[in-house]
Amino acid sequence: MIQIIFHRHKCIGCNACTESAPGRWRMSHKDGKSNLIGSVQKKRVHIAKVGYDEYEANLEASRNCPAGIIEVNGQD
Repeated sequence: MIQIIFHRHKCIGCNACTESAPGRWRMSHKDGKSNLIGSVQKKRVHIAKVGYDEYEANLEASRNCPAGIIEVNGQD
């Protein structure tokens, strides 16, 4: 399993994550920020635990995020 950590309150709504990993990220129509699909919110941080098959796409999402608010951990 890998863990994706997303600081949504800092999101600028650029859409880079949804372009890199559209199966895991969606843009909100309410506030224009991204949502991490399948995540659990703990305080102001959203965390999702997903399979290794999503590692590359979400690592790309993390690298493409201009705000630097996506972390991908757990690749062995």
